[in-house]
Amino acid sequence: PVASFSEPLNITIGITVVGILGVDEKTQTLTTFLWQVLEWKIAGLSWDEQECGTERVSVLREKLWVPDVHISEFMDENKSPQTPYVYLNNTGHVFDDKPIRVVSSCKLEIYNFPFDIQSCSLTFGSYLHFASEIRMIPGVTGEEVLSESKSVLETNGEWELSDIKVVPSDLELNEGSYSEVQFQLILRRRPTLYVVNLLVPSCFLVAVDLISFLLPPQSVDRSSFKMTLILGYTVFLLIMNDLLPVTGDRTPLINVFFSISLALMVASLLETVFITNIQFSSSQYSAVPHWLSVLVLRYLAVVVCMSPKKSNRVTVCLNPSYKDVFSTESKEPHPVKKASSPPAAPPEPALEELKKLTRDLTAIRLQVDKHFQGSKTAEEWQMIGIVIDRLLFYLYIVFIIASFITITGIWIW
Repeated sequence: PVASFSEPLNITIGITVVGILGVDEKTQTLTTFLWQVLEWKIAGLSWDEQECGTERVSVLREKLWVPDVHISEFMDENKSPQTPYVYLNNTGHVFDDKPIRVVSSCKLEIYNFPFDIQSCSLTFGSYLHFASEIRMIPGVTGEEVLSESKSVLETNGEWELSDIKVVPSDLELNEGSYSEVQFQLILRRRPTLYVVNLLVPSCFLVAVDLISFLLPPQSVDRSSFKMTLILGYTVFLLIMNDLLPVTGDRTPLINVFFSISLALMVASLLETVFITNIQFSSSQYSAVPHWLSVLVLRYLAVVVCMSPKKSNRVTVCLNPSYKDVFSTESKEPHPVKKASSPPAAPPEPALEELKKLTRDLTAIRLQVDKHFQGSKTAEEWQMIGIVIDRLLFYLYIVFIIASFITITGIWIW
């Protein structure tokens, strides 16, 4: 409807976001409810306001020429209620205002879930007419659209409308150029639901696993507690799996967070099994190698702020000279008897008893020394296990703090 086909028809467009119905990560779609306003002028159509008594009338849409404006990102049919009328002014100016339910495609970036910000665009343009025939002109600025949208926004769900940008553009194809107007919707996810239901319980479970290091390492209850904790965390992830996003091009950070937490719990359990094995099987081991004893008990013990326990046990050793005194006759060869020597006197009963008592004391001493030697070896292995347990506990804390700070920093920035 122009006076000359050499001049393009200018169509002014504006929208108002009434509702954000949802974002589907699986299908990568955004569902919104809009008010679309189109304005154009029909050349040669006018009337005298004084003669007709009005400057504006409502006319059936089918009675006028209506531009074929569509949304390039449309993924589903428009199921919004139809409005059959448009306003027509006495100057030939047409005002078309109608609601639209838009299911549009949107490339979602869920790497920072649930602290992600999505940018989804709605591109309005003529489906058939080239830019030389129809020019799309934005009727409002992005700030005006955002302000009006926030004043009438009815939904208060997971997504918050953060910003709107209006960008005029041209689509260049082989057949020709199409005039378009692009509205970029900046959406920010409200993370409260996911923080309360996913992150906070997970942090609590990791903290409980960390505190479980305070249990005695030689206690079997410590390993059983950690196994129960891992089982509970696995069940928790299975229950909350529906809240997690579908993996896109990159694995979301929250999935990395859960994987690290589970890996830390498993590593903690393996460390407990290793230390428990040292504590319970130390009596079966051979003597501690000298280099290991020096490395762990002298250096690593200082690093973890521990000092090896000194034994208060006192070992009493029998003087071997007494044994030699009472066993001289048994060790020395019998002297050659001389014809002039008198016969040997019979041994006294007290001397025989002392010799027997000496042999018994020697045997007891050997057994006690063997027992004390085994106890010392077991104590050294147990002390090594305690030092290693403390060292791994500190490393566990450092790794947890470093991992959580890194992930939180990526989420924030």
